[in-house]
Amino acid sequence: MTGARSLTALVVDDEFLARQRIQDLLEGAERIGRVLTADSGRAAVRAIAEHEPDLMFLDMQMPGMSGLDVVREIGPAGMPVTIFVTAHDQYAVEAFEVAALDYLLKPFEDERFRRALERAIDQAELAEVGDAASRLVQLLDGGAARPRNAMAPPGRIAVESAGTTHVVAIDDITHVTAAGPYSELHTDRRSYLIRDSMQNLERRLAPDGFFRVHRSSIVRLDRVQSVERASGGDYSVRLAGGAELSVSRARIGELELRLGVER
Repeated sequence: MTGARSLTALVVDDEFLARQRIQDLLEGAERIGRVLTADSGRAAVRAIAEHEPDLMFLDMQMPGMSGLDVVREIGPAGMPVTIFVTAHDQYAVEAFEVAALDYLLKPFEDERFRRALERAIDQAELAEVGDAASRLVQLLDGGAARPRNAMAPPGRIAVESAGTTHVVAIDDITHVTAAGPYSELHTDRRSYLIRDSMQNLERRLAPDGFFRVHRSSIVRLDRVQSVERASGGDYSVRLAGGAELSVSRARIGELELRLGVER
């Protein structure tokens, strides 16, 4: 992006090799102008206060002060865009996905890192991390995270983008796809990126005739034109409008039941 401000990244991990790998991956990355490191939660707090980094890779489990302790110490409003790094997959998937923040599960591949970094840069540009971090603390403290669109009128979902709020009618939504820590609402006219989890949207849309066919896809059942099976045993659905989406093998039976397909 021509003329865009370069960003400062902070890498926090008590293990030297883990810090070094992320630092190496960040070196030369587009939009990253400076890479700082910290070897503890306490050092991370000092670095955030002193340098005000734009984004941070934060290890969840460190001696003395965990990654979550860092969030509590700094406060949601003062946190940079944060990608959590963890070796505990169940905790990461259930907590961070619901909270709409990204995470890297050790050991992670370079491509997975690249996607996380791209999303972090986008989020830093939107300057929306404060609310997401607050929801993370609330979730892990046992509170219920309230979706940002909870106050939208019945039958509609509010989507905020670049200072503009779009109100999307649920009747206009054809399907929903995962987009990292975000979700994407698709209509016949355009798509909308929303800071809400697939789990929340699945619960909200189910009464309106939607069904989650895959971890990363929710479809409106009356838009399904065909269910297709590939030679390898994988399934997909084709929607009116041409979109084709994968179907999990664990969900194909219920999908066909919902569609009235006899096997």
